[in-house]
Amino acid sequence: MEPTTILLFATAAVASLFMAWVIGAGSSGATPFAPAVGANAIPTMRAAFFVGILGFAGAVTQGASVSEAVGSGLVDGVSLSVGGVIVVLSIGAGLMAIGISTGYPIATAFTVTGSVLGVGFALGGDPVWGKYAEIGAVWVLTPFVGGGIAYGIASVLPRPDVPEDVSIPILAGIVGVVVANLEFAFLSSLGGTLAAAGTALVPVDGAASTVAISLGLGVVAAAVVRWDVARDQAGGLRRFLLSLGALVAFSAGASQVGLAVGPLFPLLEGLPMASPTALLLGGGVGILVGSWTSAPRMIKSISQEYASLGPRRSIATLVPSFLIAQTAVLLGVPVSFNEIVVSAIVGSGFAVAGGAGVSPRKLGFTVLAWAGSFVLAFGLGYGSMLLLGR
Repeated sequence: MEPTTILLFATAAVASLFMAWVIGAGSSGATPFAPAVGANAIPTMRAAFFVGILGFAGAVTQGASVSEAVGSGLVDGVSLSVGGVIVVLSIGAGLMAIGISTGYPIATAFTVTGSVLGVGFALGGDPVWGKYAEIGAVWVLTPFVGGGIAYGIASVLPRPDVPEDVSIPILAGIVGVVVANLEFAFLSSLGGTLAAAGTALVPVDGAASTVAISLGLGVVAAAVVRWDVARDQAGGLRRFLLSLGALVAFSAGASQVGLAVGPLFPLLEGLPMASPTALLLGGGVGILVGSWTSAPRMIKSISQEYASLGPRRSIATLVPSFLIAQTAVLLGVPVSFNEIVVSAIVGSGFAVAGGAGVSPRKLGFTVLAWAGSFVLAFGLGYGSMLLLGR
C-alpha cells in the first residue's frame, strides 16, 4: 500500500475517533442518564462515568448493525472514498462540537446521515428509497411514539388506583422480555439472543422455549422489582430508574458507534489488517473517553433546562427511550438519542404538569437545530466533494 494511501487511511481513522469522542461527549454520553440526574437519582459525574462504560459495551456487542447501514446502506452504486469518509466525519463531528459548545443537542444521526448522502450523491451514487422510507418513518414517528408512551406511563404512575408495587413491576417485566430478545454479536453462534441461547437448556420445541425463556426473564425482573419497591419504595424506584438508564446507555453505544465508524466500513477491503470488530472497539473507546471528559455539560443541559424531572417521570421517559433505541438497532437505522429522550421528556411533562415544566423556547430551537443540521450537513457534504473534484 502506498504511503499516501496509508496516510489517508490514518487521517480517516483519526476523524472517526474524534467523531466517537464527540458522540460520547454529546448525545450518547448525555441523554441516557439525564432523566436520572434530573430526578437526583445519581450525580452528574458518576452518571458520565457509568454511561461511558455501558456505551463501550453496547458499541462492541451490538454496534455492527447500524455501522453497516451507515457505511453501505444509504447510497447505492458507489462506495465512499477515503476522502469522502474524511469529509463525512469532519462535517458530522464539527456540527456536533458546535452543539456541545452552545449547549444545544444537535442530532448526530441527522448530521452524519445528511453528510453521507451529500457525499454519496456527489460521487454519483443512487438513492436507496426503501432505506430512506425506513429511516424517515423512525425519525418522524419517534416523537409521537416515544412521547405517547411516556405520556401514558407518566399518567398512570401517580394514580392511587394503580399501586406502584403493581405498575412498576409490570414495566420491569416488559423490559425484561425485551432484554431477553436483544441481539448480541457474541451470541451469534447460539441464535443471537439470550432467549435463543437458552433454548439449548430447555428440552422443548425451539420457538416454544424461546417464548418461555423470554417470559421467564420478564417474570423474574418483575418479581425482583416488586420485592424491592415493596420493602423500600423510594429506593426501589431509584434503583429501577438507574437500571433503565444503564440499558439506555448501553443502547446508545450500540446505535451511535455506527455514526462514527460506519463510514469506515467500505474502506476495509483496501485495508486487510483492519476488521469490523477492531473498528467497533476503537469507536467504543472514543465514546467512553468522550463520556468521561465532556458529557457532564450536556447532561446538565438536558436534565435541568428542558424540564424538572422526578423519579416517576424519569421512568416514564426512559422506558420508551430504551424500546425505541433497540428497535432502531434491530432495523439498522441511525437514530438520534437527543430526539428519542427529549421527545419522551416532553411527553411525560405534558402528563404530569400539562407541559408547564417544558421550555417551549428551548424545545423550538432544538427542533430547528435537528432539521437544519441535516440540511446543512447534506449541503456541506455535496459541496465539499464537488470542490475536491470528487
